[in-house]
Amino acid sequence: MSANTSKNDLAAPLVSVIIPACNAGSFIAQTLESVLSQTYQKIEVLVVDDGSTDATPEIVKYFAEKDSRVNLLQRSNAGVAIARNLAVSHSKGEFIAPIDADDIWEPQNLEKQVKLLTESEPFVGVVYSWSLDIDEGGLLTGGFYNSTLEGEVRDALVYKYFIGNASSSLIRRACFEKVGGYNSKLKLENAQGCEDWELHLRIAKYYQFKVVPEYLVGYRQIASSMSCNYAAMAKGHSLIMADVRRDCREVPEKVYRWSSSNFYIYLAVKSDRNGDYRSTLLWLYRALKDDFLMVMLRHNLYLLSIKNMLKMIFLPLTKSNLELKQRHSTIFKNPAEAGSPIDREAADRLNKPFQARNRMTSEAHSISSLNPTHEKPLIDIDEKCQLKPTSKLSEGTTLEKIETRTKIHRLLPSQIYERMRLNSLKGL
Repeated sequence: MSANTSKNDLAAPLVSVIIPACNAGSFIAQTLESVLSQTYQKIEVLVVDDGSTDATPEIVKYFAEKDSRVNLLQRSNAGVAIARNLAVSHSKGEFIAPIDADDIWEPQNLEKQVKLLTESEPFVGVVYSWSLDIDEGGLLTGGFYNSTLEGEVRDALVYKYFIGNASSSLIRRACFEKVGGYNSKLKLENAQGCEDWELHLRIAKYYQFKVVPEYLVGYRQIASSMSCNYAAMAKGHSLIMADVRRDCREVPEKVYRWSSSNFYIYLAVKSDRNGDYRSTLLWLYRALKDDFLMVMLRHNLYLLSIKNMLKMIFLPLTKSNLELKQRHSTIFKNPAEAGSPIDREAADRLNKPFQARNRMTSEAHSISSLNPTHEKPLIDIDEKCQLKPTSKLSEGTTLEKIETRTKIHRLLPSQIYERMRLNSLKGL
């Protein structure tokens, strides 16, 4: 398949890109830029505004005016599963390409995925690319997903979510027609965060998977995202595995314990990155309970344990000192609010600079606020999106360093043991 596939190439399959978006104003422009910059051009883009209260819908409308392939669907907030299902129901493509509203694709992602899927037999339902973790600024954090698992992968997928995220796969429409859409019941159980894993598990029962072994997806990690709601994700994992148990009785019970432990390690790493030492230690403890030997082989058990135990010991002391400094600072910054004995007239004089500053901030916000008749969106889209996804994925930690890490990673005892386990699952 040639690069820069024409939008009007009748022989090429239409790809429906589906993007659920709730208060995604900070990143949706970058996501749309990466989608519209794909070398595979025969796409439609369906963005579902899931009850945003920020400038998300206006930013999407801005793109829709510039590119007719972009379509905006709006509804009250109902969760990521219902938003994705709404997009799928309005889509027309032979292939469905989900991407979250803060992730980005390298320009050739869809081209390589479509080529692999079109050249595969119809029983191959999903192809996925490798991905790299990026931070809020688009810089590499060092995290990566580079599984090489292919073919019949259901049991391996029970063991761990080797695809890594919702933005890395291209799915045949036939898969949705066979197994249904994303599971919207998880939100009702306050168990969101694993909907993509659950869908892939159902697809894997009937279809094979293939991989594009290249880093083509930027998976953004931000503190306020769904992937940081650890309790909900753990509950989601538990509910999903309970469903799989009922449906796949031939999978040994130990595989579910391994899966839980794997997932708790994942949550421990995420908790550590967000500075939550209590949660980190809790997830490590739960991981040890479910799969003691494997966890003891993991080097990050020792790194995370030592680091977060030291935090638990010393952080309360530094926190107490910090609270004293903040209280002292507050008294001098805003005496009236701090309860200072200064008389009201003096307090008013001291507060005038703060009141003036707040008025200026409020006026600036009003001037830049977006409305339907405003010519430009809240953020300057042309300025924010100058950097292409290629640049975003190459800054900070380099790809060369990550590739070196992966070679070392494969030699670790935990990884050797894990490959032994995965090989044993192929025979089930």
